Formats: sequence, C-alpha cells, structure tokens
Amino acid sequence: MSLVGKKFPNITVDAISFMGDNLRLNVFEEATKNNKKVVLFWYPKDFTFVCPTELHAFQAALQEFEKRNTMVIGASCDTNEVHFAWLNTPKNQGGIEGVTYPILADTTRNLSAALDILDAEWVYDEELNDEILEGSNVTFRATYLIDEEGKIFHESVNDMPLGRNVNEYLRLIDAYTHVQTKGEVCPANWEEGKDAMSPDRNSTASYLSSH
Repeated sequence: MSLVGKKFPNITVDAISFMGDNLRLNVFEEATKNNKKVVLFWYPKDFTFVCPTELHAFQAALQEFEKRNTMVIGASCDTNEVHFAWLNTPKNQGGIEGVTYPILADTTRNLSAALDILDAEWVYDEELNDEILEGSNVTFRATYLIDEEGKIFHESVNDMPLGRNVNEYLRLIDAYTHVQTKGEVCPANWEEGKDAMSPDRNSTASYLSSH
C-alpha cells in the first residue's frame, strides 16, 4: 500500500553521525521541527557492492539538497558499530569515508517494517509446526521524499541490484517546491526553469499543443 500523501511514521530509530556520535533520530520530527524536506534512502547492507556507490552519490549531491532546504538521511538495518566501521573505510577499499550525513541503524526493524520494505516473508513450516522467516530480512532500495509537514510526496522501491539516480530526487524536490510556491503543476520531464501548467484542462491543451 502506497504511503504517498500520508504522514511519515512517527518512529524514533538509532543512528550515527560521521563523527561516530550515537544518535536517536525521528525522521518525521526532523522534517517538522526543522521546517525541512527530507530525503530518506534505504539500502540493503553495509560493506556490499552497489550500496557504497549510492552513499557516495548522495554525498556528492549533498550541497544541492541543502540548497533546497532538504536533509539527507541514509538507512539500513546494520548496527551503529558496523556503520562506523564502514564510515572509516577508505573509498578505494569499498568504504564510505567522506560521507557526512546521518545513517539510521534500524536493527529492530520497527521503522522498515512499518514501511513494509523488508525482503522477508513469514511462511508456515509443517515439520516445525510453526512459522519461519524467509528472505534476507534487509531492506530493498526504498526512497522517501518528505515535506516540511512530515507528509510523504514521493516513494520508490528498487530491487537489490538496481542503483538509484540521485538527480531524479533533486528534480522531484524542485517540482514539489514549484507546486508549493507557484500553485502550478509540473508536466512530464519538467525541470527547474521550464514551463509548468495551471491545474485546468485549457492549460493542458495549450501546453500539449506548444510542446
């Protein structure tokens, strides 16, 4: 079930800073109390293959997100200790040294379960006469864009092997901000500086005829 248009779960989770400080972060409160948008991206595991490329890609775009009053938060089900070890591993050794945004450590799976993004399923085992968990019980590559009121305005989930395009999240934040400030809607492939539309049929017809 999609969570778009709904409030992000008000759940507090362990996290770590790049300095190694243990934190307790509530994504909903980070957005609402700081009057910021938030991009929260989940990845399956530390010390893997595609994951470090994504964390470095978000770091490379961090200033662009900050220009848009947007906080970046990474997340997985690994512990703070594993996160910190990864943060202290050089980039040329598969580490994420240089990443400066906080990373959630959802070891309880409380938040990822509420978002329903875990690769896990309970199945009945006749021999054990009990339910067992199948799957890796780690998260897919899920991404949430959350506005200043804690409302989710975008969500997407990629399978494990598929890395994300960070620029698309910048474009979506630009589009949502345009809707917030101008009251116009953004057509397909819209980018900052391009024409938007008034939310009526005449505007749609005019736009389609001129593009």
